[in-house]
Amino acid sequence: MDILPAERLNDFCDSFQTKFRYFANSNGQVMKMHNFNSGPSILPAEVLTQAAEGIINFNNIGLSILEIGHRTTWFGDVLNEAIALVKELMQLDGQYDVLFLHGGGTTQFMQVPMNLLDDGETAAYCDNGIWGSKAIKEAKLFGNVNVVASSKDKKHSYIPKDFAVPADAKYLHYTTNNTVEGTEWHTIPETTVPLVTDMSSDIFSRPVDFKRFGLIYAGAQKKYGNSRCNACCDKKRPVG
Repeated sequence: MDILPAERLNDFCDSFQTKFRYFANSNGQVMKMHNFNSGPSILPAEVLTQAAEGIINFNNIGLSILEIGHRTTWFGDVLNEAIALVKELMQLDGQYDVLFLHGGGTTQFMQVPMNLLDDGETAAYCDNGIWGSKAIKEAKLFGNVNVVASSKDKKHSYIPKDFAVPADAKYLHYTTNNTVEGTEWHTIPETTVPLVTDMSSDIFSRPVDFKRFGLIYAGAQKKYGNSRCNACCDKKRPVG
């Protein structure tokens, strides 16, 4: 079957309103398709090769990484390396723990207040988009919620700057990057209460003083591994 030139292939992609693009070398030969949709990005060939080798024969132990037990030293080394790399990127020391949990970031909407908010206690929340709204809904099942900042009046098109957090709040929760609405916090709120934040879509996108937070959670499908920033990259984001 004849292979179409990159220009023809890109026209074909456009007809389906996708963000895939083919790149060609100087001879016009198609070299690689790139994915510019939100979600998974393109990986270097050497990374794909190493991953493929691990599926066949992980670190030359004679077994696939899919065939070793989660309690083995082999897998323990993989997990410990992942934790060490996260701490290195976030410049965190032994006072901090890194947990890999099931359920993605959305499950933490429930687990955060379940663990941190008792009956009769109040947590402060920022409502700046769909993810913050979902977190507020879950938190109300476990305690009182004080929405101290909201951009709902303008369809979540901005980040509130002037708001007060009660000193007796158990914590302040906010979403750093609102992927659906296209707004992002560029500063960390000043408050005396512990900060809890959903950093699913921008956790490793820039240097941050992570030690200022009491708890950070993030869905692994967005900013870890082969994933990249979400659809908000296509929108104009006001400085918060």
